Amino acid sequence: MNSPDDIPSLMAVDLGLRSGIAHFGRDGHLLAYRSTNFGSRGRLKKAVYALIRDAGPPRYLILEGSRDLASIWRRAAEKQGATVLDVSPETWRRDLLLARDRRTGVQAKEAADELAREIIEASGATAPTSLRHDAAEAIAIGWWGLREVGWR
Repeated sequence: MNSPDDIPSLMAVDLGLRSGIAHFGRDGHLLAYRSTNFGSRGRLKKAVYALIRDAGPPRYLILEGSRDLASIWRRAAEKQGATVLDVSPETWRRDLLLARDRRTGVQAKEAADELAREIIEASGATAPTSLRHDAAEAIAIGWWGLREVGWR
């Protein structure tokens, strides 16, 4: 099994039973992104370890959302040697979005979608036919995380 130091990467998750997940390389390029509907806490709990393992495992895991669900991700990531950072939506939005783009939750989600599409295009990742807001926010959270850990 690879250690997080062998394959430096960062994974970001917009937590929920429907989660957005984004995976970035050490060079700051977006490697993959998706929205996953786990449907139940039990299915999420069963899937998380493998999702993290299959991502490298990442050196860093950035989490935003429910503390209850974050504990599941944190345990699985720390077992695999990843460093886990929590971020509030207010923090990453303040750091990445203009004030006028975060006056309401709807505006912030639209701005995160635009930012995510720019990151997807700049990274050469596959363009989405549709982009769910949780995947868009995971990409933005990861972009914030890259700067936070000194990779951008």
